[in-house]
Amino acid sequence: MAGCLIRTGDESVTLSGPAVRALLARGDGDAALLYIALLRHNGTVMPRSLAGEMRWSRERIEAAESVLRELELIAPDSVPPEPADEHPDYTPEDISARLEDGGEFRSLTAEVERKLGKRLSTPDVAALLGLYDYLGLPADVIYLLVSHCTERLQRRFGAGRRPTLRQIEKEGYAWARMGIDSQTQAAAYLKKYNARIGKMPEYMRVLQLGDRAPSPSEEKYLNAWQEWGFGPEVVAAAYDRTILRCHELKWPYLNGILRRWNTSGLHTLQEIEAGDRPSTARKQPDRPPQTEEGWMRQYAQNLRKERGE
Repeated sequence: MAGCLIRTGDESVTLSGPAVRALLARGDGDAALLYIALLRHNGTVMPRSLAGEMRWSRERIEAAESVLRELELIAPDSVPPEPADEHPDYTPEDISARLEDGGEFRSLTAEVERKLGKRLSTPDVAALLGLYDYLGLPADVIYLLVSHCTERLQRRFGAGRRPTLRQIEKEGYAWARMGIDSQTQAAAYLKKYNARIGKMPEYMRVLQLGDRAPSPSEEKYLNAWQEWGFGPEVVAAAYDRTILRCHELKWPYLNGILRRWNTSGLHTLQEIEAGDRPSTARKQPDRPPQTEEGWMRQYAQNLRKERGE
């Protein structure tokens, strides 16, 4: 008897017997489809990253993921692997099909084009699709990401500058590694980021760098110091020690001072004054060299003590 399945090629997915029995017993079609999709990616992606590919809402894919965890077909506490540095290869046909669907991704592409003031090229759309499809970032989060990258670039280089999709994609992968995948999380991150940026001028002034914006490398240091809980006045104290030692601003040296204070739990000027003083152990006064007469006198005294005299 001829088979009823239409063979579509050699892209095969193998399900184990226990997995098939568990899925059939549960009778949840979404869980079965999600499991097949995960197998197709060799288990190297997290379920949420398949939302775009499967055209499912986040609620639907999370519900199917929950079933697979109950069936112990995916690890209960699995940590999302860090995404690859590059998005999957999308063919022009893949991209055209997604745009022709007329769904959320097409609307997102149009909004990003308006924000950036240009028509996206095929590689640009592929990068955007990677954020939406491969990373599974919702459209509203991606738009916040694009706005953030645009504002950051304009703050650094002036109005009219626009980020490339490669720059946006790089920041998107950083967001994914931080677990930012909802509008609430993105809004909280941006609020914290903007608060740090607002304090940058104070730090630049205590470092005697004037009113210019910090360079990207300088900004990393300033962000880290704020994360450690150091205010401008403490950075000024570390700067003073750096100048005394190095006679100029050495970022790594200054960072080393602050890192040591942070490790020691010293975060205010009072704590640093009390806990980071140089050793105050008293130096023993130098004794004059003993003369021969002195040595003989000391020897006689020790001898009398031994005799009990």
